[in-house]
Order: sequence, then structure tokens, then C-alpha cells
Amino acid sequence: MENTLREIIRVLEPLPTDRETRCQILRELQGAVESVESLRGATVEPFGSFVSELFTRWGDLDVSIEFSKGAYISSYGRKHTQDVLKDLMKAMRMRGGWNRYQFIPNARVPILMVKSNLGNISCDISVNNLKAQMKSKLFLWMNDIDPRFRDMVLLVKEWAKAHNINNSKSGTFNSYSLSLLVIFHFQTCTPAILPPLQDIYTDTLTDDLKGLRDDAERRIEKSCVENMRRFKLNKLRARNKSSLSELFISFLGKFSDLGSKAAELGICTYSGKWERIESNMGWLPKTYCILVEDPFDRPENSARGVGQKALKRISEVFEMSRDRLIAVSYNASLAIESSLLATLVRPHMLRLISNPGYNIKHHQTTHPQYFRAESSHSRTPRHHYNGPPKPNGPFGRELVPQRDYNGPPKPSGSYGRELADSSPQGHGHQQLRKMVHSSSQVQPQIQKLVHSPSQYNRIYESLCPQPHEYNHHFRK
Repeated sequence: MENTLREIIRVLEPLPTDRETRCQILRELQGAVESVESLRGATVEPFGSFVSELFTRWGDLDVSIEFSKGAYISSYGRKHTQDVLKDLMKAMRMRGGWNRYQFIPNARVPILMVKSNLGNISCDISVNNLKAQMKSKLFLWMNDIDPRFRDMVLLVKEWAKAHNINNSKSGTFNSYSLSLLVIFHFQTCTPAILPPLQDIYTDTLTDDLKGLRDDAERRIEKSCVENMRRFKLNKLRARNKSSLSELFISFLGKFSDLGSKAAELGICTYSGKWERIESNMGWLPKTYCILVEDPFDRPENSARGVGQKALKRISEVFEMSRDRLIAVSYNASLAIESSLLATLVRPHMLRLISNPGYNIKHHQTTHPQYFRAESSHSRTPRHHYNGPPKPNGPFGRELVPQRDYNGPPKPSGSYGRELADSSPQGHGHQQLRKMVHSSSQVQPQIQKLVHSPSQYNRIYESLCPQPHEYNHHFRK
């Protein structure tokens, strides 16, 4: 599993061309800003995952139009912010190079959402979002404490996207909240990897971002960097040597009962522990389903958009993913690679992982379907394939594109998809059954169950993705 996670990170990590593409987008946006008379003197400044070095090849670009560079920090009313974004949208339409404009003037923070023709990268544009910029820098400095923080954030965000729980528009977690969950996990594991954030930054950005902008930013950076350096150099603190796979599974386990805990407890990275909501007057009255406090802007709730129905599904996804990974980790010989990957990544990642030589430049946003190559015992014959040689990938199972395919496969498992290896007569059954009998790590109860083909199928399918976890392509 450790190798699998490392391979996922390898594919997720941006290439130098991905960074340059985003820099070019920022330059083009700066040109659009300078072409508008009312925006003269404004600057285009990125924030979010691009600044904190937590972005992937497919990451969005968050941008703020700033009027306070080198000057006093000032706030603008909603009407002024809306007018700025309207003027900018007109200028971008005239200059070209952008598509899919969506102006959301009545959002909590008015925003202009567009897509750049360069790499088809989504851009969220706001105005004077200095606090968001500083939060991004704080995350960037935190990467320096322990490199596992960045790896975990990349894995957690990809896993959350694979299960559709990383979308604030649908009532689930935004990426900022997921990053805070990783910080909280690193604070509460034994021994702790990260300190309570009150040991790094004691105040709030609302209070500190006043006066001259350069002075305020310098003051915050000096304090935070010095506190982080002191924590790193502390020779008395115990060192956590957990592997990435151990941290990831324990992360899933820690929040698997999130639905029940959220009624009474809040996630507080500022203190680095669960806090009772009723004992914190800043959190009352409770008008949300779950509280993940923003440590840099207390007592704001970064997960205020999560709905009750979505929270229940989020808890189920945490629990299901943990159980599946534990089942696979009990015995490497029982690991079903396609099932493991489907638990961790989105379908379009499967091809990139199975074929390291795949050219990312030819990667499409709308991804084709991928099906496992059937074994010689499969009940559905393999269809004609005219593409390049079929990749075997580092996981030993072919993932081939669907080509010249005349209709969906006949359903043959309880989940309505081809489960060739789960057939009692299939090679997969015989091979796995043999592996189970030869393994001393598998519990005796499971060994007994494998004697029954029907019960074996249930065990096998428990390792396979459930129907609601597949995206539209797989369900279809």
C-alpha cells in the first residue's frame, strides 16, 4: 500500500510546465486588469493551493485582485467588489483567451469563475482577499515542518474528490477544511507531528492585517517562521516515524464517526484537540452540522457549508474506505489493485498510474472508460482493441481503454458489473483461495468462509468498489 500511495503522489505532483502554465495565466489576467481604467494600479496575486505548494496537475487557480499592494490595507464594500469583477469580465471577454464565465455577485465573497484556454484551468477570481493569501502562506511554511503534511494533503484531496466529498457547492468539504483535518490528525496522532497552531500563530488575521500591508505581512511571517523553527529544533519532543500508509489509514479511522461526534464536538486546530461546542461561547449558537474552526480567523467555521445529509455520507465514506484499506493491508496477496485504486483515486488517474509513460499533454478532461482486461476464464470475451500495447503498470493488472465496444457488459455480480475473477470457476478465485490457505496472517474465520463459493464472493466483493462510489462512466 505504501508503494501505491507513493505512485499516486507521483502522478498528482505538478510538472514544471504546469507551474509555468499557471504563471502565464496570471500574466494574461494582469494584462486584462491593466486594460481597465478603473483597475489601474491593481495587481493580480494568487493564493490557495498554488501558493501553499499543495496543488496538483489539475488544480484550480485562486486569484485575488489587490488594490493595497505597498499601501494601507483597506476594505471595500460589496457593491465596489461586484463592479470590479463586472469590469474585469468585460475586459477578459474583449481580449479573449477565456471561456465559461460565471459571475456570482451574491456569494459570501463575490467571485468570478472562468476557465483559461491555457490548459483548460479553472480560475476563481475575488477582490482584496488578503486574508486568504496569508492563510496560503501559513500552509506553505507548515510544509517545512514535516514533508508528510504535503503528501497527506494531496492524497486526502484526491481521495475526497474520488468520492465526491470535496465540493462545497454540493454541501461537502472545501479543500481548506480538508487541509485543516490533516493538520488536526497530525496534531492528535501519537506522538504528535504538528503542534497546536496557537504555538505558531496566536492572534487572528482580522486583527493583524491593519495599517501598512508590507509591515503587517512582515510581522506575521517573522512571528510564525520563528515559532515553527523553535518547534522543529526542539530535541525533547518525540518523533513520529509512521509511514504514509499508516497515517492515511489512521486518518480515515479518526473521522469515521464524524457524524456522531459533530453534534457535540468541534475540530479545533488552534488548540490541537476536540473541543466541546457548548463550552466555547464563540461557537454558539450552533447553526451548522459540523464545526472545523478556522485557526487563523477564529471563530469562523471553515466547514459551515456542509449539510446534514452530506455529513452522514461523508462519515460513511471515511468508514468504508478505512475498512477496505485494512482488509487489503492484512495480506498483500489479497490486494485487488483496481479495487484499491478505485478507493483512492478518480477514474482518470487509473491510466496515468498504470502507464507511467503516458503523455500528460494528451490527457483529456473528459475521460474515457477503463475496464479491467478479462482473464481467460471470463464469461465476457474481450472486444477488439486497436490501440497501443496494453499497459501492465506497476500493479500487475491491465487497465485498457474501451475501444470498439458494442454496448455495456452483461451484469454478473451483485453490483451489476463484470466480476470475472469472483466466479467460483474463475482463475482469480482459485488463485486467491490458494493464497489465503498459504497465508498465516489471514484470520481462521476467513479461511473457513473461503470454502464456500457464495461466501467467498461476498468477501471478494467487499474489497471491490460499491456502485455509488463509481462516477458516471463506471455506473453507465
